[in-house]
Amino acid sequence: MFFAALFASYFTIRAVSPDLWAQETAELNVPFASVNTTILVLSSLTCQLGVFAAERGQPGRTGRWFQFRQWGLREWFILTYLMGAVFIAGQAVEYAELIHLGVTIPDSAYGTMFYLTTGFHGIHVTGGLVAFLFVLGRTYLARRFTHEQAVSAIVVSYYWHFVDVVWIALFATIYLIQ
Repeated sequence: MFFAALFASYFTIRAVSPDLWAQETAELNVPFASVNTTILVLSSLTCQLGVFAAERGQPGRTGRWFQFRQWGLREWFILTYLMGAVFIAGQAVEYAELIHLGVTIPDSAYGTMFYLTTGFHGIHVTGGLVAFLFVLGRTYLARRFTHEQAVSAIVVSYYWHFVDVVWIALFATIYLIQ
């Protein structure tokens, strides 16, 4: 519901100031954001591969590092965590670039809506990263892998997939429908 309210605000403010939107969206680095989006979307794939490993009862890899088919929950979730962290770093780089170009919260309604929508999404991604650390820590500290740990991994994956779907909608709204 929170993101629905942000989308509604974004479209409402955009409707009343189309000239501002045209001017400000010209500053967006769509290719960079596309690469960053691809990283986040692919992280859903790696997250799901971790869930499949958890469902098999495989917390860790059974082969060498580069034998991806033998990776367990931990390896897939570590890779997912790293991809999420790269996404957040990419957002920080984009923010720095836009601030340098004069797109800021106090500068315009566009800047306010851009940073609110993407910023709250970034906070949710960061929450997902913390959840991955909890799941990973739990699997490393436990003497044996349990059904409850697998369920925790599945629940975290639901959250991660939700965050990805929200980003796809935000990306389409902000970067593609200019």
